[in-house]
Amino acid sequence: MRRNNSRLFRVARAILKDAADAEDVLQEAYLTAYRHIADFRADAKLSTWLTRIVINKALALRRKRHRDRIVVHLNEMRPDAPRGAAYAVPEESAESPEQSTTRTDMRRLLERKIDELPVAFRSVFALRELEELSVAETAACLSIPEATVRSRLFRARGMLRESLAGELDLATGDVFKFGGERCDRVVAGVLAQRRALAAAATAGNAAQPRRI
Repeated sequence: MRRNNSRLFRVARAILKDAADAEDVLQEAYLTAYRHIADFRADAKLSTWLTRIVINKALALRRKRHRDRIVVHLNEMRPDAPRGAAYAVPEESAESPEQSTTRTDMRRLLERKIDELPVAFRSVFALRELEELSVAETAACLSIPEATVRSRLFRARGMLRESLAGELDLATGDVFKFGGERCDRVVAGVLAQRRALAAAATAGNAAQPRRI
């Protein structure tokens, strides 16, 4: 359990978008695996078999709660880019409170955007990008063709890039924003210096002797 907990939880969490539900599914999946351990065949890894059980449990719970049908529209396929390159979050290290807050905010934003993906794409993204499973392993876990894994991952990456770009566009409007107190302070400073220069010029003119 300890060896597989992290992967299985993250897969369930990606599908259900709720940590508490993911924990419940994980426990139920382990109990199911225990009851049916005699059915396990060595033609697949034990971790793959467990992942399948978790995925089935999570999807069943999702259908039960939402009663919706997942329709996946696939785009054209393209070779995979390096996994995790665009979405990597820095590892824990010695950092300031500001850096820690920024990293936490980045992680929460990415988690929120992953949650917004359709479940079919979330599942593939979680297995390929978060758990770094191979295309073959992901296809085995989800019982789908390898070509479908590639195309769904490509679409998931594209949707995430588009969604994150939208957030960036909204944020850049406030970057280096100039207004309010800062604007007032600069205006007041310039006017004060202008008055001082005018006063100095007036004083200099008054000090000069008049020509007759």
